[in-house]
Amino acid sequence: MLTVTETAQTAIRSLSEQAGLPATGGVRLAMDETGSGVQMSLAPEPQEGDQVVDDAGARVFMPAETATLLETQQLDAAPTPEGTGFTLRAQTS
Repeated sequence: MLTVTETAQTAIRSLSEQAGLPATGGVRLAMDETGSGVQMSLAPEPQEGDQVVDDAGARVFMPAETATLLETQQLDAAPTPEGTGFTLRAQTS
């Protein structure tokens, strides 16, 4: 299952709060239209069939096919000149 670093948890909670999302809200990861990358967006709630990762109040929603592709990945965040940047990398033991 996708894991979320503490830094990413903080960033997701902050972005959700700034956007005024309800407690059911979070970020949604889904494959882009070409199927070659992952897009992230804010969502007020999961869509039907989404897998939900709730890690310390940071909620991540993924359609089943995206969740399968990301099951061995870790979501991290770091500041960038444009704001918060998110990255996916292989989970470490």
